[in-house]
This record gives sequence, C-alpha cells and structure tokens, in this order.
Amino acid sequence: MSQFGGPNDFYTTGPADASYNFDVPEFGQELNFQSFDNTQSSVPPNYDPPYNNPGQNQGLSSFYDPTAYTENTYAQDKSYKQGGDGAGNEFDDEPPLLEELGINPNHIFQKTLAVLNPLRGTEQQILQDTDMAGPLVFCLALGGFLLLSGKVTFSYIYGIGVMGCIFFYCLLSLMVTRAQVTFGAVASVLGYCLLPMVVLSGINILITIQGTLGLIVSGISILWCAISASKLFATAFSMDHQQLLIAYPCAVLYGGFALITIY
Repeated sequence: MSQFGGPNDFYTTGPADASYNFDVPEFGQELNFQSFDNTQSSVPPNYDPPYNNPGQNQGLSSFYDPTAYTENTYAQDKSYKQGGDGAGNEFDDEPPLLEELGINPNHIFQKTLAVLNPLRGTEQQILQDTDMAGPLVFCLALGGFLLLSGKVTFSYIYGIGVMGCIFFYCLLSLMVTRAQVTFGAVASVLGYCLLPMVVLSGINILITIQGTLGLIVSGISILWCAISASKLFATAFSMDHQQLLIAYPCAVLYGGFALITIY
C-alpha cells in the first residue's frame, strides 16, 4: 500500500488501470451548484397520462391540482350517489307490496263499512274489485267462533260458500245486461256480507241463542246480510229496480249459515 502524501493522494489512490479525478475544493472556496431544470424531462411532449383524462378516474392529479375537479367528475359523483345512471330510482315508481298481492286496505275498509251500514253509498269501482282478503278473514272468523262453541264446521262453511258463489254467478249473468259479471266480484260481495253472521256466532259464544231469542237475533242477522248483499250487487252491476229480486236468494243463502250457527 502506498503512502498518502496529502488529501489529494487519498482520492487518486487505486488500481493502476483506474483513473479517478475528484476536485476537492480548498478551504474558503465557494461551491458551485448547478440548478436543476425541471422543464427538461425524458417524457415525450405529446404524452397524455390516463389519469389526466377527464373521462376516467382523476388519480393522483386531484391531490396536486385543485382545479382537477371538473364538471365531468361532478356529474360522475352525482350519478354514483344516485345509484349510477338512475338505477337507484327504479323502485320509486313501484306500487306497494299489498297492492301487488291484490290487497287494497282502503277497499277492504270501504266494503266493510258498506256491509255494516246498508244505507251507505259505495263506489261501483270498489265493489267490482275481486278482493278475497276480507272474505277469507270473515270465513275463518266464523269458523273460529263456531269452533269455540264446540262445532267443527269449516267444511260446511266452505262448501255452502262455494256452491252459493256458483249459483249467484249464474243467476246474475242472466239478470245483468249493463255490466260484466265476474266470479271474483260475486264471491267478494258474498264474503263481505258474511260479517253479520260472524257477529251472530260471536254472540253465540257468550249466550245461548236458541229458542225465541235465537230466532229473533238470527232473523235480524239474515235480513241484515240480505239487504247488504242485494244493495252491493245492485250498485256493482247497475241493477236498477232489481234489488228486491236478488234479496230473496241472498236471504236463503245466509239462512243456511244461520242454521249452522244456531244448531
């Protein structure tokens, strides 16, 4: 190893085939720094990075450029918050679930009030609705009250109800000329007018309605059902001056339900 004679000898010491030249400034000499020109770059002048494309994601440019949030990105963010291309609003125009299942609470309420008050007027469109939710509830309530009285009569209720609906559908098809008779509308009206029989079966749980008292109460219930059903049929199918003609078959049908309830 060679001897070092000075500071410059340390930097020039090395292999024989190597040439090193380091300029070490002397004490007190100012350093000369070359300024870095950031305009000189190896990137081609026409290069357009993908994140600067306004139609794509802004990427890191949004962190360094405050003006990068353009109108296009605002529209994209707005559509994203709304579900994208209006996809989040596709369920706004959907009807309620009960209406999709064919259950309209307003129509059920209006028909029930029409049965409880035969003198109350009801719209024809409501009565022509083929709603079977109310009739099923009233049939189950009638069978449940009779079951509490010790009578298993579900088969009789459904049997008489189905036969009565078929008979009235055939009868009204021959009598009605101004409107179209549907089986669903006939079954709905007969089912809703079963409500007074449900009240009669509820009274039968509290007190025994056999004998003279039973005949009076059952007669009022049959008359109530017949008047309500005939009025609803006359309103639903535009049966002018034919309410009394249809009231008698209605009284016969509900008389069968009264016999099941009392005996």
